[in-house]
Amino acid sequence: MNKEMHQGKDEKFIPMTSISSGSLRKIMDDVYYFTDQIANVILVGKSKDDWVLIDTGLPEREDAIRNAIHERFGQDAKPKAILLTHGHFDHVGGLVELLEDWKVPVYAHELEFPYLTGEQSYPEPDVTVEGGLLAKISSIYPNAPINVEPYLKPLPADHTVPELSGWEWLHTPGHSPGHVTFYRQDDGLLIAGDAFITVKQDSFYKVLTQKTELNGPPRYLTTDWSAAKQSVEQLADLHPKMAVTGHGTAMKGDGFAEKLHQFVKEFDQVAVPDYGIYAPDQEH
Repeated sequence: MNKEMHQGKDEKFIPMTSISSGSLRKIMDDVYYFTDQIANVILVGKSKDDWVLIDTGLPEREDAIRNAIHERFGQDAKPKAILLTHGHFDHVGGLVELLEDWKVPVYAHELEFPYLTGEQSYPEPDVTVEGGLLAKISSIYPNAPINVEPYLKPLPADHTVPELSGWEWLHTPGHSPGHVTFYRQDDGLLIAGDAFITVKQDSFYKVLTQKTELNGPPRYLTTDWSAAKQSVEQLADLHPKMAVTGHGTAMKGDGFAEKLHQFVKEFDQVAVPDYGIYAPDQEH
């Protein structure tokens, strides 16, 4: 085991934000989400001694996440575990610093391990992809691997979720090889990561204003659009009642499942780019 944890060698503060940044919002009594800059982290649990953190946001923003945790659970609260939907820079920012303090297990799909143990970089962001300004400047986004191997554990093979009774995890690849989604059947809540999101992430204006609309995974980092579509189809078949995504405002309501099904029908038109390195007609 490599005991030397480190953040990615290209880690840096990303100078972008949204009108929702700094907001801690309730979705259920035991599920809150915090928007930091342009990404969401999720706090699941009811007491300061029994909760988990899902994803850790953007680089160099661990203090903002700590402040949100203090607001929710009080000073000195730490999670029983950290769960990762995947390992992209905007979902593991500050993870090393938090682990140095908390020393808790980190769970992820084994296909994400190369990117979380310092072994392999993600593919370069696609600046040529069809999309807006945030796609065009995506070359500034970090893609080097971090190393959290001392605390890294695989999600259980039986699809249960550590420290979260009543939840299951689903493998939802496309945006990344080991991307996962967390689902609680009792109330139909999805924690979807970037399998789908609720803001058009490549548009600077829509990210800034957080205009709520169902969208596919961020185009500039999604490398397998066939798998991405199958993943969203899998999630729609659950008939969820609400979702917290990696980017954008949570969606819920009587018509959410229908909206998600309609989105699946339109996926090729509204989610998949017409051109780009990883666009379907150019995928290898």
